[in-house]
This record gives sequence, C-alpha cells and structure tokens, in this order.
Amino acid sequence: MPSDVLPGLVGFTRALAESGVAVSTDRTAMYLDAVRHVDVVDPKELYWAGRLTLCVDPDDLPRYNEAFARWFTGTKPGGKRATVSMPKQAQIAALAPAEDGHQVQGEADPEALPVAASETEILRSRDIAELSTAERAHLRELLAQLHPAPPTRSSLRLRPARRGRLDARRTLRGMLATSGEPVRLAYARRTRRPRRVVLLIDVSGSMSPYADALLRFAHVLTRRNPATTEVFALGTRMTRLSRALRSRDPEVALTAAGHTVPDWAGGTRLGETLRAFLDRWGQRGVARHSVVVIFSDGWERGDTALLGTQLARLRRLAYRVLWVNPHAGRDGYAPVQSGIAAAWPHIDRLLAGHSLATLERLLVEMRDAGRT
Repeated sequence: MPSDVLPGLVGFTRALAESGVAVSTDRTAMYLDAVRHVDVVDPKELYWAGRLTLCVDPDDLPRYNEAFARWFTGTKPGGKRATVSMPKQAQIAALAPAEDGHQVQGEADPEALPVAASETEILRSRDIAELSTAERAHLRELLAQLHPAPPTRSSLRLRPARRGRLDARRTLRGMLATSGEPVRLAYARRTRRPRRVVLLIDVSGSMSPYADALLRFAHVLTRRNPATTEVFALGTRMTRLSRALRSRDPEVALTAAGHTVPDWAGGTRLGETLRAFLDRWGQRGVARHSVVVIFSDGWERGDTALLGTQLARLRRLAYRVLWVNPHAGRDGYAPVQSGIAAAWPHIDRLLAGHSLATLERLLVEMRDAGRT
C-alpha cells in the first residue's frame, strides 16, 4: 500500500467515528492491515476490507455505507451500495494528497473543524423528530456530554463563613485562647444541598419521536445525582424508571427502561397516571418540595378535569412544576390542547423541548428554580 494513501484511510476512520460508529484504535489497525492485502484501486475490495473490520453491529452498516460513499465519492448513497461503481481515479484522488501540497477531495481540511462546529450548532437547534439516523447518533453523543447542575436548597447544616449569622460556639471557643475577650467573631451560614428532581416522561405514541432523546436526557440527570433524581414514564399507566436508568452505560439503561415500560407508544391518560403517581409516590415524599418536570405534548385521552385536579394537588406538594412540550417551540404554537389547557393554571413555566438547545435551557431553568 503506498504511504501517501495512509492519511486518507485514517481520515476515513475518523469520519466514520463522527457518524456514530464505535471505531477503536485496534479496529483502525486491523483495517489498515486488511487494506494492505487488497487492491486499493478496487472499490469493492476496499469496501469489504472496511466493512469486515470496522463494523461490529448491524446498526453500523447504514452509517458505514453512507460514510464510505461520502468520503470516497462525495455523494450520498442512493442504492444498496453506490460505492462499488466508483471510478478508480476518484478512488485514488480521495485517498492520496495532491503532489503540490494542496488539499484534494476527501483529505482532512483545516477548515473541517469550523464546518463540523457549525453543523453541531445547527443540530442543537433542529427538531429531534426530524433528525436522520446519523444525526440521532451525533445527538446521543452530545446528550452524553451534558453536565447538569442540579437545583439546590438550603440545608440545616452550618459551615464557617466570613459573613452570615454569628457562630456562638466557635466564638466562645476562640475566647478561651484570649482570656475571655471576644477578639475575633466567628460567622456561619447554611450549606446548600441538591433538591430532588422528578421527571415525568410521556411515552405515548404522539411522543415516540422524542422518547429516546428524553430518556437519554433523564439518564444523564440520574447518573449525575442518582440519590435525588426520580424518573417515571406516563402512558396508560405509571412506571418507575429510576432504577433502570442508574446503569452507567446509556444503551444498557435505555434497554432496561424499554423492558420496564409495558405501554410503550400507546395512549395517554395523564390524569389517571398522575393520580397513581401522587397516591403511591408523590404524597409520600417524592414530590414534596421537589422540582417536577412533565414532558408531554398535552394530548389527553382521559378526563381533563381529573388532570387539572391532580395537577393542582401536585402544585401544592412540589416546589416548582415545569411542563416541557416539544410543540411549544414551533412558530404560532398556542396551548390549546386539552391537557395543556387543563394544566395551564397549575404550572410555573411552559417550556419547549424539541431540540438539544431547548433541553439545555431546561437545565438552566431547573437550576435557577432551586434558587428562587
């Protein structure tokens, strides 16, 4: 294999990793070793050398096909595998740098980083329901990188401080060393501790395009503060997901959550499920003085009067009640759905939750809600 081909092959593995395929260093080495035993000018042989060494999961195949076509031809695959009919000249041009040192198609470009950054910024604002498979894989990576700051509350514990209330015990202890003279006064203030966060996620059919991203968002919060985060799924019945989402691996956590929810992508009875949550969990302490976040589009198949009654009951228990509606971020949206209309008098804020940017703003709202 010519030495000038190596940078193009390594660049392809990086592009494949950015598309969502888990490409490790060992698999990259296996791929380069396999390419040494094939004819690099034959697109078919080069395709199978990468597919057999870089793909470890059936879900990786469409991402691999798309990345292969875009890297070596600059086009999106339109058929089963459009890369097989690629001209040999285009193959070599994509792998080898130009002799005069200028960039050629497929070679790593210093401007690629700004382009990638701009694509990421665009992805942050796009509606989750409209993302492609590759964009959803990128979104999962961005969600895993979130570092949420939990809402806090004042604790009964005191700690030394320069200002605050007078700490009589420490002041008297210091007076023992100065013959009873209060030479230096000691002060203390209350510490802050995480406030409990309760996430109620609607997993009905109308919310299914957002369910995966919302559960990953809940997984990030649960892993950050497992002792003070509770997650429940709302559909035709209420299901607790907190234990399933405490797994370190997000894929294992979401698989466990999927097996736990019996009514995935079914109907919505928000009033009945909220009543079940309050009777079993909320009234007994989970919702008391907590920041409660409800993720739902507001479509209610049950009694809307019951939903309003249960939300009023929840509002008396919780510290803050936030309602996140994916449709609230669209132009011209009005809260006219039956569930939203019944919930409107009993919630503190109605927020959008259709994109990564809106979920990041939700984290800020949750953090600030604990300080109010």
